[in-house]
Amino acid sequence: MISGSQELISECNQRLGILYETKHKWFLNEARKLTKNREESEDLVQELYEYLHTKCNPKIFYGDSYNIFYCNKFLHSRYMNKTKKINKTIIVDRIKDKPDEDIYDMDFDLRLEKAHNDVLSELNDLKRTKMWTSAKIFELYWMSNDTLDEVAKKIGISKSTTFIAVKKVRKYLKNTIDNPFKEEDER
Repeated sequence: MISGSQELISECNQRLGILYETKHKWFLNEARKLTKNREESEDLVQELYEYLHTKCNPKIFYGDSYNIFYCNKFLHSRYMNKTKKINKTIIVDRIKDKPDEDIYDMDFDLRLEKAHNDVLSELNDLKRTKMWTSAKIFELYWMSNDTLDEVAKKIGISKSTTFIAVKKVRKYLKNTIDNPFKEEDER
């Protein structure tokens, strides 16, 4: 008598054989459309077979083989992930190859820190006035990497209300605080 796991493995191998016999050329064509390269497409299809063989997942069985849509989605997502990794590597290599031609500018950091502190102090002053809600919304937006929509959802208000509050505080800050980077912006 064969145990459950061995039964599953033999079932997976049988379905994988049927998938290979019936859809191998189709997978190669789909992978070729993605990669535009014969060797890469063969590697991609091979990764699919290896994945299906190692996972032995009965949830993706369909009929007497595997779910074709699942396999096609696997090819697309695997190729996209590889492409993203390659692009990140190229960008990192470009950054590393750049010589240290600029000397570190400590004055710029000091001006940036002063400007940041000025904005924070003005926001604290605004929180004591009738613009306290707008100041709080601006602070949430400015201190996080969230978009206006994400900030609006966190607070529970509309995106347009958030936009108006941020715009109002920006205008106020622009009129009250001197921009220490004006000369650099004009270049």
